[in-house]
Amino acid sequence: MPKQVDHHERRQQIAAAVCRLAATRGLEGVSLRHVAAEAGVSMGRIQHYFKTKDEMLLFAFGTISERVEHRVAQAVATLPQPPDARSLVRALLVEMMPVGAHARAEMPMWIAFFARAVVEPRMADPLREGTRALHAFVAEQVGKACSDGESAADPAREAEILLALADGLMMRLMVGGIEADAALAALDHQLDRAFGSPDRG
Repeated sequence: MPKQVDHHERRQQIAAAVCRLAATRGLEGVSLRHVAAEAGVSMGRIQHYFKTKDEMLLFAFGTISERVEHRVAQAVATLPQPPDARSLVRALLVEMMPVGAHARAEMPMWIAFFARAVVEPRMADPLREGTRALHAFVAEQVGKACSDGESAADPAREAEILLALADGLMMRLMVGGIEADAALAALDHQLDRAFGSPDRG
């Protein structure tokens, strides 16, 4: 019997190599040849799955996005059920910041992808879609707090502020401009403003 080929596993192997190279060398170090060497596979195998560098980057970006979604789901599962709106948003935003080991390893790839998207419009499409979805989710959760009488905030505006804060804290954490505890305190301060201060006992 011929050996079954797990194409998903192979693509994930390549995506992992892309992320490692982006984290250590930046996007200039992510070529089809370099990725093949990092993944321990032939150039032919890389080209079987990805014809261009941008195709490879888009897949790697999608892989990281799926990992973040999985970690958010895990974090939400540990919350008292059903979780309140503020806790849901906090779980999401914390995973957007490099405060955990997995997030710290992935953030250089995110930043490198953002930089590429500035000059390559096709690469910006998933970022725009993802940002719209994030904004809609956060605004919805703030809106729930408003309807429950916990907050009088403007949901759309507070969503913009929270996402901008998370992005800014992510960058500062990456370059050592702020400690993780201080970053989380800043996030909690803004969450209190948007949702109302929770009873932390």
